[in-house]
Amino acid sequence: MKIILLGAPGAGKGTQAELLSEHLSIPTISTGNIIREELKSGTEIGLIAKEYIANGGLLPDEIVIKIIEERISKEDCKNGFILDGFPRTIPQAEALDKIGIIIDKVIDLEIKDETIIKRMSGRRVCEKCGASYHLKNNKPKEDGVCDKCKGTLVQREDDHPDTVKNRLKVYHEQTEPLKDYYKAQGKLNILEVDGRSIEDTQQMALSALEA
Repeated sequence: MKIILLGAPGAGKGTQAELLSEHLSIPTISTGNIIREELKSGTEIGLIAKEYIANGGLLPDEIVIKIIEERISKEDCKNGFILDGFPRTIPQAEALDKIGIIIDKVIDLEIKDETIIKRMSGRRVCEKCGASYHLKNNKPKEDGVCDKCKGTLVQREDDHPDTVKNRLKVYHEQTEPLKDYYKAQGKLNILEVDGRSIEDTQQMALSALEA
């Protein structure tokens, strides 16, 4: 099964992608994670991405599409995959169609902007292993220290409140129109998950996939 997860930044797509990946035994493809690896490695793509991410903008379509094409061509994607963070624009969705990738289901996680701003501004990530925490909802045992590897917890640049607001603005302008795009194809499933637990959201997503 080939699945796309939609939703504003901070809507919990990454967590749900991991849970669905485990349940369905197909890989999650997160453009965010791939790009962060490029940033960490200091590659050409990483250097280009750095400026866009710092300002809350989106990478040029040709770069993201190249990354996705390379990833979905790998052996572990032969039985399906979950796209988290792609497509983000109508041209990207059209490009996906053009290269012959037939998407089965599109799951859209709906959460209010104010909830997202509070959630993301409190997030902290381990700079060593990438584990995620939250200052209110998922505190580490020791302030500023990762429970798993004892690495230092930091606030990602794209989690600062001003950057989050800009990212949400970009989302509403450029990504939200994808709902109508996939609704027209009969593939869209909208889940109202504001205030719901991770477990409840997962059950809603699984039910939508089975429908």
